[in-house]
Amino acid sequence: MSEFTENPFASSHSLDTNPFDDPSSKQVPQHDARFEDISRREQDLERRERELNQRAEHIRTHGRNNWPPFYPLIYHAISEEIPEASRPLITRLYQLWLVLLATLILNMVACISLLIAGSSDGGKDLGGSIGYMFIIAPLSFLLWYRPIYNGYMKEQALYYYFYFFFGGFHLLFSVYMIIGIPSTGSAGLIQTIQMYAQGHWAAGILGTIATVGWTVQGLGNAFYYRQIWNHHSAAGHTMDKAKAELASHGAKAYFTRG
Repeated sequence: MSEFTENPFASSHSLDTNPFDDPSSKQVPQHDARFEDISRREQDLERRERELNQRAEHIRTHGRNNWPPFYPLIYHAISEEIPEASRPLITRLYQLWLVLLATLILNMVACISLLIAGSSDGGKDLGGSIGYMFIIAPLSFLLWYRPIYNGYMKEQALYYYFYFFFGGFHLLFSVYMIIGIPSTGSAGLIQTIQMYAQGHWAAGILGTIATVGWTVQGLGNAFYYRQIWNHHSAAGHTMDKAKAELASHGAKAYFTRG
């Protein structure tokens, strides 16, 4: 019986539909969405154009150099120059170098507090800490961070030996700074304990922070030093290979960009 219940005269169009409605009014939301999309694309193009103009101006003024940002002297781009598999390691080393930079500043502030607290060697400590800040910061970047950056970028043996020598020296220097011998420019353990014992809590707290900084960057660098040594051995780098590279490229190539 269900075959006879369907009305053969029924219309597929609703009687509620107004035949005089403007069909273009239904397309307004679509037009608005399209306009917003076009506007968004125009803004994106304008942003990219500004970035390209800024980059072009930067290259015109400084060449490709982009580091340090306030006065570019070298080109530093881990995401562009370092192989993808090695980027996390080099990124961590760069972060450790930044920790070292912050620790040098904190160490100087802690030495100022030692002087204010009446430490007999406060003046020597302050002078030493200022010297470290202006000497260790650039030398550490140039003598162990930059060589290993270039080493992973070009896989040349001499860069690795530069890193192992100067990076090893830096590890010893970190231990020296953690100890904190008076009159050496370090607000390390010995100095910090003395400040707590004498009731100089502010100096003690600053010394603790500086000691933690030296410890963190020292342990971090020791951890990656071992990883880099294993990579260097697996890659087959030898001293003979490093000597051949030095004879081929000359010493100047290792003190200029990549």
